[in-house]
Amino acid sequence: MHIIVLITAANKKEADTIARKLIKNKLAACVNIISGIKSLFWWQGKLDRAKEALLMVKSRKEKFNKIVKAVKSSHSYSVPEIIAIPITSGFKPYLKWIDDSLR
Repeated sequence: MHIIVLITAANKKEADTIARKLIKNKLAACVNIISGIKSLFWWQGKLDRAKEALLMVKSRKEKFNKIVKAVKSSHSYSVPEIIAIPITSGFKPYLKWIDDSLR
């Protein structure tokens, strides 16, 4: 199953480091980095906010545990956001490209 993994990072530099690690280790076929997002969230019992970068990682479900391990080794947060969303349908040549890129 193909997935999109969403990961927030503290800044664009951290996001770039994580993206390069995922690509080099064939854990992701493509990573989009969207910088300058504003996040509001609960942290340690109070409302917090941060400017972050969002990574959109295209991969496969069987790679998810390795993605988590790779992200945690390079991430500055003690509890980073790493969530996977299944791709229920997509352009078949693009999905094949993901598969071919992860080999």
